[in-house]
Amino acid sequence: MGTSKSEEFSLKDNILAKYAKALSHPARVAIIRLIIQKQACICGELVDELPLSQSTVSQHLKELKEAGLIKGEISGPKTCYCIDEEAWNQALERINELFGSYAEKKNKCC
Repeated sequence: MGTSKSEEFSLKDNILAKYAKALSHPARVAIIRLIIQKQACICGELVDELPLSQSTVSQHLKELKEAGLIKGEISGPKTCYCIDEEAWNQALERINELFGSYAEKKNKCC
């Protein structure tokens, strides 16, 4: 048995890629912005704010939740979503680390 491609990269790189993948769709970025703006959201409110169907919003919420960027609590028939602060801070740290490494090196290209 060989190692998978993701196992060939560092844990930090895999974590950063997981967050980047979750944020790779503009609808997910818009959802994150709305959750931050409202500090907590009910899924139905997100549907009212976005030009997307309930099922599409739910799929994007699922992707964000699986990446750990948001968490949700079931409250009756609805789920209230908010930013997962621990994961958010980890994502910020990984992104800053990547962008900071370029700033430190000040590579010159083309």
